[in-house]
Amino acid sequence: MKISQNIYNYCQNYSSKDNSIMDDLIDYTYKNKEAPNMISGNMVGNLLYILSKSINSKRILDIGMFTGYSALKLAESIPNNGEVHTFELAANHIKSAKIFFKKTEFFNNIIIHEGEAIHNLEKLESNTFDFAFIDADKINYLEYYKRCMVLIRKGGIIVLDNMLWSGKVINPEDDDSIALNKTADYINKDKRVFNHMVPIRDGLMVCMKN
Repeated sequence: MKISQNIYNYCQNYSSKDNSIMDDLIDYTYKNKEAPNMISGNMVGNLLYILSKSINSKRILDIGMFTGYSALKLAESIPNNGEVHTFELAANHIKSAKIFFKKTEFFNNIIIHEGEAIHNLEKLESNTFDFAFIDADKINYLEYYKRCMVLIRKGGIIVLDNMLWSGKVINPEDDDSIALNKTADYINKDKRVFNHMVPIRDGLMVCMKN
C-alpha cells in the first residue's frame, strides 16, 4: 500500500535510525539488485526489532533473506548467545548478504540455510524458536506459516510481510494475491493464534501463538 512520501519521511524522522552498515546495505541493494523494494527497510525493521525484544527472543526464523537486512535487524534484538536462522534460495543474494554480515558483530549469530526454505524448515526442532518473520515467495506463504506454528513456542510471534500486496488481495486474481488472501483467511480462522493485520508498508500480519 502506498502512502504519501511526506508522511513516510515524517515517520522516518521520528523513528530510531539504522546503523551505518545497514544504511550501506540498503544503498547497495538499490544500486545493484533487481526488485530492491523487496528489502523490508527501517519502517518494518524497527517494528520487528520491538516485537522480538518484547518477548525476549533468543532464536529467530527469517524466511526470505534477500540481501540480509531483516536478518541483521533481528540479530540486533537477541542476546550474544542468540541465533537468527535465515533462509535464502539465491546464491547471489547469499554472497551479498555475507559481505555485510561480516562487517558486524552478529556474523556468528546468523545461520544461513541455503536452498528451498520449505525443506530446510523441516529439519529444525519443534517449539524451539521464539520469533519468525516470513518474507519469501508468496505462493508458499501458507506452508511457511504452518511450519512456523510447529517451530515457534507458546507466546512466540510470527510476522508475515506483504500481506496487502498493493491492495490486490481485496479482489485477488493473480496467483500471488490469491495465495496471500488464502493465507490471511487461514490465519484469521486459526484458533492457535491471536492475529492482527496492520497497514504498515505493504501490510503485516502479526500473530501471537496462544
